[in-house]
Amino acid sequence: MTADSVSPSDAATEDRFEFYWQQQGEWVEEPNQRRGGESGVQRIYEEGGRLLYVKRQVGHTYRSWRYPLGRPTVLRERDALQALTKLSVGVPELVYCAARQGADKQWRALLVTAALEGFVEVDNWYAAGERERHGEAVHDRVLESIAHNLARMHLGRWQHSCLYAKHIFVRVTGTGESAVVDVALLDLEKCRQRLTAHKAALHDLKQLRRHSSWNADEWKKLNYFYEKVFGSAIKGLR
Repeated sequence: MTADSVSPSDAATEDRFEFYWQQQGEWVEEPNQRRGGESGVQRIYEEGGRLLYVKRQVGHTYRSWRYPLGRPTVLRERDALQALTKLSVGVPELVYCAARQGADKQWRALLVTAALEGFVEVDNWYAAGERERHGEAVHDRVLESIAHNLARMHLGRWQHSCLYAKHIFVRVTGTGESAVVDVALLDLEKCRQRLTAHKAALHDLKQLRRHSSWNADEWKKLNYFYEKVFGSAIKGLR
C-alpha cells in the first residue's frame, strides 16, 4: 500500500523512492525515537553537486480527526511547504516527498529538500557581527522581511507551531542600499492551518516572543512591519 505521490503502478516513482531511501550521507539529525517510530536527517549531494537534506522516517506518524489511524509526519510537512510557497513565504525547495506502507503496515517516508544556500540562523547572523557590518538600515530590512513572511503565513491561516528564532534563517546579499534580504522558515513538521488567521498569529508570535533574543525596541519594530501586512492582531504582544 502507498500514500499520496507514490503509486504501485508507477515504476519511475518507485525507483525514485528507493533511490533516495538507499542514499547515505552525513547525519544532521541522528535517528531518534518519537511518535511511535524513528526519524533522522542526512545531507547528501545529487549529481551536479547540489546539497540536499533527506528526512527518512519509519513508523513516524501523527493522528488527527482526519487521520485517526495515523499519517506520516513528512506528508504534513510537505503540505505546509507547498502551501507556504504559494503564499510567497520563504521555505526550502521541495525536491521529493513520498510515503510507502508495507505488508506489515509499517510506514516508510521520505522528505527531500534543497539546502538553503547562503542562509544562516538569524541568531548566528547577529553573532557573526553581520548587523554591525551591514548597518541599521539593512537590519531594519531584515526585521521587515521576517515580519512580512510571518504575516503572509498567518494570513493564509497557517500556524508554524514551533516558531523559535533558530527556525528563522536569513541571507543578505550585497551591501548598503543594494543589499538583498531573503528569509526562510524551517522545521515545518508541526505546521497546520487554524480556523482563523488571528489564532495562527497569536500562537506563533507569543511563542517567538519567548524564544528570541530581540529586545523591546527591536520587537516593536518587528510588530510595526508585521502590522503593515497583517493588521493589528499583535498589539497586545508589545
